[in-house]
Amino acid sequence: MRLLLISCFLAALQAADFDILIRNARVVDGTGNPWYHADVAVKDGRIAAIGRLNQASAGRTIDAAGRVVAPGFIDVHTHIEGTIEKVPGADNYVTDGVTTVVTGNCGGSEEDLPGFFSRLEKLGTGINVASLVGHNTVRRQVMGTANRQATPEEIGKMQALVEKAMQAGAAGFSTGLIYIPGTYADTNEVVALAKAAARYGGVYASHMRDEGARVLEAIEEAARVGREAGLPVQLAHFKIDNRRLWGSSPKSIALVEKFRREGVDVVVDQYPYDRSSTGTGILLPSWALADGQEKIRERLADPATRARIAKEMERMVKALGHKDYSYAMVAACEHDRSLEGKTITQINREKGRRKGLKHEIQTILDLQAAGGAQMVYHSMSERDVETILRYPNTAIGSDGGVREFGVGVPHPRSYGTNARVLAEFVRKRGTITLEDAVRKMTSLPARTFGFRDRGLLRDGFAADLVLFDPGQVQDRATFQQPHQYSAGFDLVLVNGRPVVENGKVTGERPGRIVKR
Repeated sequence: MRLLLISCFLAALQAADFDILIRNARVVDGTGNPWYHADVAVKDGRIAAIGRLNQASAGRTIDAAGRVVAPGFIDVHTHIEGTIEKVPGADNYVTDGVTTVVTGNCGGSEEDLPGFFSRLEKLGTGINVASLVGHNTVRRQVMGTANRQATPEEIGKMQALVEKAMQAGAAGFSTGLIYIPGTYADTNEVVALAKAAARYGGVYASHMRDEGARVLEAIEEAARVGREAGLPVQLAHFKIDNRRLWGSSPKSIALVEKFRREGVDVVVDQYPYDRSSTGTGILLPSWALADGQEKIRERLADPATRARIAKEMERMVKALGHKDYSYAMVAACEHDRSLEGKTITQINREKGRRKGLKHEIQTILDLQAAGGAQMVYHSMSERDVETILRYPNTAIGSDGGVREFGVGVPHPRSYGTNARVLAEFVRKRGTITLEDAVRKMTSLPARTFGFRDRGLLRDGFAADLVLFDPGQVQDRATFQQPHQYSAGFDLVLVNGRPVVENGKVTGERPGRIVKR
């Protein structure tokens, strides 16, 4: 009897027109156009039909009951290296509606991209993965963390590494020009390496050299790279991170628009929070971080050098408009987990040190000497966040990573970026429309990175879909309790297979490597 039932089910499935049929949906197709009612059919991992499919049959039919069906979200700015192997289902992303990520941002990528892609293909992932090749990564391979300009021979070696990555399918070339060793490079070096990526149709994605007092100069530099190398430019996590300059985002947006009018293809991405996250290293002058961890410890152990570093740090934090480091919270610290979730000011107090900036600087230097920590910085204003979100050419990117549930106190953006846009800035504040929010999460990223069969609901496109109730979708992750999955995403399909059903992770791993 059991074999008969299975045979009958398989026969019915084979006879059906489609594998999955979503009926009665509000279709938000990713273009930014108004939603419309339609049915959406999936077959063999592709969108097979969209329209009134009253007579169609399917192996599985889902009544959307007026909910929204949209393309799966494409997160243009992630850092999944090192953790996707631990959590290959990428639970924190798929429960936020994400079906494709771009990693290798901020100048940091896997050294061996062909090997990385091969490992993920064998492992199986819950999301599709694309990767950039990172400037800091290739410079470190050729020059270590030396604080000097590259020689022509070294630039040639770095270009060869970029070309190898592009041949393996990298989406483009990324920089992190506030991080070592990329911060030691001049613009000519960046242009030379970007040209190597441009020959393969790549994108230039830049964590710019400055996001505060010199942000306009940084935009100028990024646009110059795009113009001279001949490739599109994606400005990473666009923001104003200097308290003294809060409210000045219209000027930076205007400069981006100026370059667009001149024919330079510049777009930006953003996460919808007023706090950033990166390491303790950015709190120190860049020269102090050159030549490896042993050299850093050596400098910090020398009283005169340590005093020089501390003096520069005092100037740096004041220039950002802060009186102390109460705006800086430890997110992850491998050498001392007890520090996680505490601000530098709190840690300083617990260590029994005197109050004040000078003493907090010593706490930071101790942290850095021990290997550093990942931090969350309250460095931006809500006003600028909303202004940048309204800009039509802003894509949504978390700047997060695949998370091991419960480990550390990470920025909530890894769990709730897309849900927060839909709940806070669409439903609650009305900052942007639902249709435009979806466009910023789908077709805009796909257009920038050349994903030709994703990011829109179109016949023949990959069946990366998300089904949700716009009145119920909600981010739950907070800065105090970040390990909370988003709510309201009822169904998430990756290449036609469900990775989320009824809001729960299925364990399926249908993700693919997306190559340029």
